[in-house]
Amino acid sequence: MRPRRLGLLVAFSLVIAACGGAAGTPTAPTGSTAAPASAAPASAAPGSGAPVETTAAPVDLTMWMGYTAPPPEDQAYEYNSLKAIVDAFTTAHPNVHVTMEYVNSDLALEKATVALQGDKQPDISYQYGTNMPQVAQAPKIVDLTERVKDPDFGWDDFFPGERAVATVDGKVLGVTALVDNLAVVYNKDLFKAAGIAEPGPDWTWDDLRAAAKAVSKPADKIFGLAFPADASETMVWQNVALLWAAGGDILSPDNTKAIFNSPEGVRAVTVLQQLAQDGSLLLDFHPDSPATAQLFNSGKIGMVITGPWGLGDFTDVNYGVQFMPAFDKGGSHETIAGPDNWVIFDNGPDRVNASWELLKWITSKENVLKDSMATGHLPLRTSVQTMPEFAPFNEKFPGVGLFADNLKNVLKARPQIAAYPQISTLYGQAIANVLMGKATPQEALDAAATQADAILAAP
Repeated sequence: MRPRRLGLLVAFSLVIAACGGAAGTPTAPTGSTAAPASAAPASAAPGSGAPVETTAAPVDLTMWMGYTAPPPEDQAYEYNSLKAIVDAFTTAHPNVHVTMEYVNSDLALEKATVALQGDKQPDISYQYGTNMPQVAQAPKIVDLTERVKDPDFGWDDFFPGERAVATVDGKVLGVTALVDNLAVVYNKDLFKAAGIAEPGPDWTWDDLRAAAKAVSKPADKIFGLAFPADASETMVWQNVALLWAAGGDILSPDNTKAIFNSPEGVRAVTVLQQLAQDGSLLLDFHPDSPATAQLFNSGKIGMVITGPWGLGDFTDVNYGVQFMPAFDKGGSHETIAGPDNWVIFDNGPDRVNASWELLKWITSKENVLKDSMATGHLPLRTSVQTMPEFAPFNEKFPGVGLFADNLKNVLKARPQIAAYPQISTLYGQAIANVLMGKATPQEALDAAATQADAILAAP
């Protein structure tokens, strides 16, 4: 759910494209359904558990997923939720057997690369959205474009940003497995002590800047807002939310030219520069360490930009959650998500068809609802939020309901191209240079855009 490591992706894509060499060592299964299930389309409603009549031959599926079976307890609830849904599928489809294997999601691309070399790929694999440009180069990846057009599947029921991440070069190569987004989490007690109102859903970056000034007490080492300053994808990910809300974008629509140095791009970086100049910004050079959460818990930071995964770290603070600010009153509160996908590899038509039936089952609105209410995962489909059974979600998972509502502000995806990691590095370095006072926003972004254009123009 968080920004993913990008440095190894280009190298992996070359190996996927070559698709030759020795096979990797298989992962030991961590879970297997008790009964086979059918490759034939279900005649019962997804998630109903009603048996499906079929005469199809038995089909064995291997599914790579990133949840470990108990122990450890911290992931058991996610594993148990997925396994219950898969088990219901096997009950309804008596001719397909599904083996769930744990694969560390950070290594899923690398492991798939090795498996493809020896034709040992799974039927279904969990992959980060940032992996999709590389996965798209695998000769065994299944194009789902025509399948998702089935009205009964309801591809339009997935949020626009989710659909964008699953699509590479106009082809739908995955369906959403997990979604998140960014919002502002703030310390209610610091806001009250500073005599300022808590932010509302229509707030702006001017409002945030004023609040950050009011909360900050440099002598006591209290800062209004923490922001990454390490030039990492974590830093870029947060700034892209600002860039989109300002009306800009990273690349041109055809992905051939950098446009993050546009007036909108300059505006998105300038507001951070102003916060730094105010003395309200805590520059976080280790954003993936627990230090920021510890400072937020101890009342040293007024606001952080994070996703729903971050709330579990805020155990000692009275916090609230609000949408990302707009740049102008009535403007866009656009945010960014890091959706992960299920992808299918081609192991023959029977296994592909059975895999698709399983993914349809897992991502049906009934099962998305079950998983969200069991785990706190944000719902993958827009329709789930209107279901009466979803109403207690925020009460059960305090603060996460705002992130669920914030999915309506997830409209785009980062460029789904193999060169993105290089572009991100240049963009992140430019922002870091601005925050450390080494260049103006326009200067830094122009220099990065020139370098990015050269990369994009390379054969």
